[in-house]
Amino acid sequence: MRRFTLRWLKRLGLLAAGALAAFIVVRAVDSQGGPPLELWHTVIPDEPRAEAIDRLDWEGYLAEERRIFDEIRREVVEKLPEHARRPDNRYFADGPINPRHFENDWNRSYVLVPEGAPRGGVVLLHGLTDAPYSLRHVAALYRDQGFVAVGLRVPAHGTVPAALTDTVWEDWAAATRLAMREARRRAGPAVPIHIVGFSNGGALALKHALDAVEDDRLVMPDRLILVSPMVGITAFARFAGLASIPAYFPAFAKAAWLSIIPEFNPFKYNSFPVNGARQSHRLTQALQTQIRAHARDGRIARLPPVLTFQSVVDFTVSTRAVVTALYANLPANGSELVLFDRNRATKLGPLLRPTFDTVAARLVPDAPRPWRLVLVTNADDATTETVARVTESGATEERIVPLGATYPRHVFSLSHVALPFPEWDPLYGASPASPAAYGVELGTIGARGEVGVLIVSLDNLARMSWNPFYDDMMARIAAMIPVPR
Repeated sequence: MRRFTLRWLKRLGLLAAGALAAFIVVRAVDSQGGPPLELWHTVIPDEPRAEAIDRLDWEGYLAEERRIFDEIRREVVEKLPEHARRPDNRYFADGPINPRHFENDWNRSYVLVPEGAPRGGVVLLHGLTDAPYSLRHVAALYRDQGFVAVGLRVPAHGTVPAALTDTVWEDWAAATRLAMREARRRAGPAVPIHIVGFSNGGALALKHALDAVEDDRLVMPDRLILVSPMVGITAFARFAGLASIPAYFPAFAKAAWLSIIPEFNPFKYNSFPVNGARQSHRLTQALQTQIRAHARDGRIARLPPVLTFQSVVDFTVSTRAVVTALYANLPANGSELVLFDRNRATKLGPLLRPTFDTVAARLVPDAPRPWRLVLVTNADDATTETVARVTESGATEERIVPLGATYPRHVFSLSHVALPFPEWDPLYGASPASPAAYGVELGTIGARGEVGVLIVSLDNLARMSWNPFYDDMMARIAAMIPVPR
């Protein structure tokens, strides 16, 4: 019997090895299609690692940042081949979307200082492939409320996509610790500190707060504001590292990339390496493990109140994980979850998959809950007027609050990337307040024509890029900021 079992185990092992080898071969062959790698895919800037970042102060971090951007200018911008000197390439020095032409390069870390003595401090953490640009409006809100706002450029971001091929999430966490120290130093010892995280930045913000529960030397935030937080992602990311194995051979270097797309966005990478997915998965796994551990031992009661904004339709992160992995473990500490439903009065209704009709109802547990739930949705299925369906913590009764905002009829849902941007955002908004401020207006594009003509997939242009409920979101964030006494 034992010999029989060992024989079958051996066969299963050989079968698994054969399947893995076949996957690697198919991946290697498949990776050879598509556009070639460019300088911004192969030049990896020399960024400090977690151990070095923990030894830096803010000025030291900014000095390293300047050195890195100088390296990219020398090794990429000034060495572009002729075919890459195009107006749609952010790395073309004379192109309209090269950040050197802008009044402010939002790829870099920044500090917004209020008038008078700070009443508090806030750290803002952008998402994966993103840049500090994405939370600049939230930073301005805090600055106007008397907070000093520290906008961090997370390591491996804002420069070239290749930087993400050689980074680990521990580097990002170290930079978060540094930014929190700087916010405390600038704000002073006796005022509140908040942390705001978008997408992957939401995971970093939550991870820092959980670490601060364990380590009193870390700056504990008084409030957590999460926008489309990356609490969980798809199962594919668990095995993403396997997809890059062929890249160990120079002939198959493109296997290190999940997508190679022209870089037409001045403040976000379009190309995405396998390592980006792998590090996000590692971060979310560490995050969920820590949440469960703190829930078991009761230390999660030390976590500050959490305010989260999340679209029920999200291709990038798991909305369900926000509920089941985070909110299901939170104590009754004043936390709030704001969910943005799909548009039930869109003219595209007949083309939508029926499974999304009930997704909001299936996401959340039955009331009562130890946190406040706000569902932003249509007043009814026939109108684009919207309401907030509010259930208070510990309550079972729902109250309906008109929002005074409408869902655009041609829009069927929000998206992962839309939430932090108003309609008037110069880059992502549908009605830019400052036309051509950044050389391109991605939110105004309504592409129509034949397939195969554009340099990118229509999926990249059709994704909702601004938030019709931005004003309500900002009002809810402002309500978390303590008023002066």
